[in-house]
Amino acid sequence: MFVCIGNACRSQMAEAFARMYGQDCMVAASAGVAPAGFIARDTRRAMAAKHIEMEEQFSKGIRQLGRAEFDLVVNMAGSVLPKDVFPGAKVVDWYVPDPVGMEFEEHCEVRDAIERRVMELILELRRE
Repeated sequence: MFVCIGNACRSQMAEAFARMYGQDCMVAASAGVAPAGFIARDTRRAMAAKHIEMEEQFSKGIRQLGRAEFDLVVNMAGSVLPKDVFPGAKVVDWYVPDPVGMEFEEHCEVRDAIERRVMELILELRRE
């Protein structure tokens, strides 16, 4: 589970990369602490530049997940997540800047940083 604030940029990119590269070792999902209700246009554009479409993805909140259980939660929100939402899950914090309002080139830099981190996570999971 990849979590950010609005589930409009960072967590959506992480989910898309995880789905593209890590299907053999994870089932990826994403959510937001305060969902924006949309995926940012520049996020879709930045991912399309990497030939990754996000047609199946949509913005959702962590409370909309019901009783879904996750082994690992990657927190990119920049704040502590509510403890009752992901009971039993290991939570790791990734400090990734929020690209909302950034120029497209900076948005792509954030995308590339997320891609690297997701690839590192996938390699770690494959070793386990």
